[in-house]
Amino acid sequence: MHPALLAVGGLTGSPLGTLLLALVAVGVVVLVGRLVLRVAWKLVVLATLVVAGLWAASTVAGGLF
Repeated sequence: MHPALLAVGGLTGSPLGTLLLALVAVGVVVLVGRLVLRVAWKLVVLATLVVAGLWAASTVAGGLF
C-alpha cells in the first residue's frame, strides 16, 4: 500500500484524527467553492450586461428584437 494512504489510515484511528481529516476536507471544499463562485459571479455580471444591452437596443430600435 502507498505510504501516504497508510498515513491517512493512521489519522482515522482516533477521533481527533478523524476530525482533522474532516476539517481539511471542508477547507478544500470551501476553497474550490470560492473559485467556482468567483467565475459564476463574473458570468452573471456578463449576462446581465448583455441582456441590458439587448434591452436598450430593442427599446431604441423600436422593437426589432
